[in-house]
Amino acid sequence: MDTELVSIYTTLPDRDSANRLGRTLVEERLAACINTFPIGSIYQWQGKIEETEEWAVLVKTRADLQPDTVNRIRELHPYEVPAVIVYGIEFSLPAYAEWVRASTREGPR
Repeated sequence: MDTELVSIYTTLPDRDSANRLGRTLVEERLAACINTFPIGSIYQWQGKIEETEEWAVLVKTRADLQPDTVNRIRELHPYEVPAVIVYGIEFSLPAYAEWVRASTREGPR
């Protein structure tokens, strides 16, 4: 298991907010890469079933930056209760892991 890397998943209401979040995390070197893609969501909120289009965001970063990255996502996120889910990376190519390390800041703030 490549315990040095994690992927963080969240959803945002539209493409612009997903891109703003992604650009901020990459500019601040909290993430090496962000993937965004449109998704449909069906969920229960305040006693009603909601169905909407959202944008999913996958954040690639180092495990030691996870707390700072999650905190930054929470600061920037427009939702009252955002989904912020962290997945451990079981395997990555060594060159990819090195690129993630080189593309992110040296350590936690």
